[in-house]
Amino acid sequence: MSSLPVLVLNSGSSSIKFSVYEAGIGAPQKLFEGAVDGIGTDLGKFWIKDDGKKLVDETPALPTRAVAFKMVADALNSGRFPRPQAIGHRIGCGGPNVQDNQRITPQLIDEIESHAALAPLHTPIAVYIMREALKLFPDIPNFAVLDTYFHRTIPEVASTMPIPQEYAAMGVRRYGYHGISYESIVYQLQPEVPEKLIVAHLGNGASISAIRNGRCINTSMGLTPTGGLISGSRTGDIDPGVVLFILKKIAETTPDALQAADKLETLLNKKSGLLGVSGLSNDMRALREAIQSGNPRARLAVDKFTWTIARWIGSFVAELNGLDMLVFTGGIGENDIDSRAEICAGLSALGIMVDPRRNNVRGLATISAPESRVSVRVVPPAEDLMIVNHVLRLSERDSVEDEPAMILSDLH
Repeated sequence: MSSLPVLVLNSGSSSIKFSVYEAGIGAPQKLFEGAVDGIGTDLGKFWIKDDGKKLVDETPALPTRAVAFKMVADALNSGRFPRPQAIGHRIGCGGPNVQDNQRITPQLIDEIESHAALAPLHTPIAVYIMREALKLFPDIPNFAVLDTYFHRTIPEVASTMPIPQEYAAMGVRRYGYHGISYESIVYQLQPEVPEKLIVAHLGNGASISAIRNGRCINTSMGLTPTGGLISGSRTGDIDPGVVLFILKKIAETTPDALQAADKLETLLNKKSGLLGVSGLSNDMRALREAIQSGNPRARLAVDKFTWTIARWIGSFVAELNGLDMLVFTGGIGENDIDSRAEICAGLSALGIMVDPRRNNVRGLATISAPESRVSVRVVPPAEDLMIVNHVLRLSERDSVEDEPAMILSDLH
């Protein structure tokens, strides 16, 4: 395959992050990266940098996502930078019928949009960006790379929810998220991927996965990213009775059912988790500072976070019937020394022991104690690289196919 500049798009509620890789010949190499931040404000930021050097550094008004994405498209079409020849989009969840990474068509976008409720904070934005990319780069193939793709190997006993079959038939099941991050960890551990591996992706959104021989067998997030671990502003797993109680309270002042459900969704996804328990912040750095000042609610929130993760590690060790390696990744996993130490503090009976000196590090490292039976490592994710690898594979496949088609996958 000849050289193929690949654009990777990762859109959020108020930002669009992107990078361009030179791929197709040898290992993919990042050419540059950038972002448009502050969408919906008059104080936006638009930057592009290469190896730390700013090539673009502007502060435009960004009233809409359309304005923001057109700035990215105009820059990449201007001739100042290598023009992409393929585009990879990070997609949270494609729904029950779209489980494979594939080329984007208008029909595929419609299908993904029809299941936006599965990832309500991410899918509507991703759908918009996919449609805009087809308009602004009409001659370039676009590909959807799913966060759920890595979790498609989860067995039925773990993916099935204990609910009536009529709802399961609608696609209600465990999908899992952060899959591109997990896949990138397995990729980086090659050629010696441990048989029994647990990876904890800890950031403002947090999850944990059990991986056997490089294949996911279970993960903490469920139908939506709300489930599993407590995270920055999400509840994680919670007694369904609590949700019903809160919903009934909301309904007392919001009789419209859809409006009440929207308020509940906002509460569970944006006002809970570390933010809800602490009443202060969803940012681990702010909570650590508050702990130093003696704030008991901040201490409780962080303890709840680390305690919950330790419990999940224990359950996944049981599911794997042992453990060879534990990997921390994500913003907190990579950078919060105290969180790693607190999570592992009570796990020595499982063979997990962290060396305080080795743990005093941020970024790639082995932090387990010499006497630890389990290797404990810190490995930054390489999500953009994984998206590029998938785009290359899909581009090669499409080069021998006449017409790309939406792949409909059986749930089981």
